Amino acid sequence: MALQENQIIELLKQIKYPGFSRDIISFGLVKKIEISEGDLKIRIEITTADQNIPKQIHQEVTAILQKLPEVTSVDLDIAVAAPLQSAMEAGGLPQNKIAGIQHIIAIASGKGGVGKSTVAANLACGLAKLGKKVGLCDCDIYGPSVALMFGSNERPYANEHQKILPIERHGVKLMSMGFLLDEDSAAILRGPMVTRYTQQFLRNVEWGELDILILDLPPGTGDIQLTIVQTVALSGAIVVTTPQEVALIDARKALTMFKKVNVPLLGIIENMSYFFCSDNGKKYPIFGEGGGKREADKNEIPLLGEIPLEMETREASDHGLPILLRNPKLKSSEDFLSISSKLIDIL
Repeated sequence: MALQENQIIELLKQIKYPGFSRDIISFGLVKKIEISEGDLKIRIEITTADQNIPKQIHQEVTAILQKLPEVTSVDLDIAVAAPLQSAMEAGGLPQNKIAGIQHIIAIASGKGGVGKSTVAANLACGLAKLGKKVGLCDCDIYGPSVALMFGSNERPYANEHQKILPIERHGVKLMSMGFLLDEDSAAILRGPMVTRYTQQFLRNVEWGELDILILDLPPGTGDIQLTIVQTVALSGAIVVTTPQEVALIDARKALTMFKKVNVPLLGIIENMSYFFCSDNGKKYPIFGEGGGKREADKNEIPLLGEIPLEMETREASDHGLPILLRNPKLKSSEDFLSISSKLIDIL
């Protein structure tokens, strides 16, 4: 039985890009497949500075194709290009920026439930309070929360150029799937559609002139994260964690992911760092202590702040007004403003 191209494609769909859940076919890395009887000639193009990635892909592709009895030889050509950042330093390719936006910052966690969206919302407000033009893009397509945290159920409109106009609240331009769905509706989407929505939020929104666009990433290290780093040039990433080891395990994965795709790490924020009891003036490290500091030291990046666990912070998010605006004198509000100032200095 003669080899068919669709047969080869289906096999290659089993090869995941190292560190991600998505395969090399859906990423568009396979550029050419030529079949001459039992001889295969395949070209793959990837962009990475990690020499282990092309080696791993070469081994896995060769192994899976050689299992076919019809295959007599595999000529696999993997072309490796330098990342945009390295190419720019060498005077090569320009960065893939969004017109009018000076810096794009990703807020990631690797794990859900650590308060990443609360951190992103309050940093956006803190930067705006310090005089910066700020946007916040909620990239969590399945679990958007920015609309609730900013107390808006408005629907975005398109302008005459078919660009989506972001919602503006408290001096921050916002875009979220939460503005497009009813409160009880779910985004039931497969990978390619999620990628498309993510790219539309980044490229087809009329963000205008911004000093900083914050991207609130979903938990994990999957399709959306890789789509973002391939779509726009990030000025850097911040990883949010809580002090306990179960959160740090996933935070490390997020840190590793950004290193692999050559995104600068701006620092770690430890959220829910401790509970301050006003009755006796004591601090209680409910989730342990020192985890964020140890991880920051290990990766030689700053620990940007340790945010306390405060009931009023949760209440403020549920009521649609970030705590930095609702109660600027609260300890967490002061910490968020301090981190915002540090971020400006770093950038």
